[in-house]
Amino acid sequence: MNSAQRAPHSVHPVTKLAMELGPLVVFFIANARSNLFTATALFMGATVISLAASWFLTRRLPIMPLVSGVVVVVFGGLTLALQDELFIKLKPTIVNLLFAGALFGGIGFGKPLLEVVFDQAFNLTHEGWMKLSLRWAWFFVFLAVVNEVVWRTQTTDFWVAFKVWGIMPLTMIFAMAQAPLLQRYSAGAAAE
Repeated sequence: MNSAQRAPHSVHPVTKLAMELGPLVVFFIANARSNLFTATALFMGATVISLAASWFLTRRLPIMPLVSGVVVVVFGGLTLALQDELFIKLKPTIVNLLFAGALFGGIGFGKPLLEVVFDQAFNLTHEGWMKLSLRWAWFFVFLAVVNEVVWRTQTTDFWVAFKVWGIMPLTMIFAMAQAPLLQRYSAGAAAE
């Protein structure tokens, strides 16, 4: 097999966004039209379809959507099997704490895991990767805490809406706020 056959294919950013947001939108709409259990079943199916589409289009599975997908299937399955909303509501907390733990662990060993996750999307110095990883690790802790507060104090419908219309904008704002760090620690800028 030559290198062209092994290299992952790139996906248009709109397609990538649709694959990442699609399952959440399905979850939101299904919950609004039916109930959390139907929404959970459809969320699980949409997540599996999204991962399959990602594999088909790129010949690889990004680590973050893969981990999230596994947790969706496991905790969604528990939600449906036990008819208990608790499990699907805990899913974001668990996923965010897993990501935070992995990033903190990588930092502890001097290996910034975001460098692997972003797969050459950014060319940062080691210090830049470490700082970016630390920021994202703390952001994932923040998201876990926010999820716990929201699902424990609000209605299920509010929690579902917040997952789609609260968490995603917060994440985008946080990601955009990292632009100065990305510029400051760009390996290209450091070499100049």
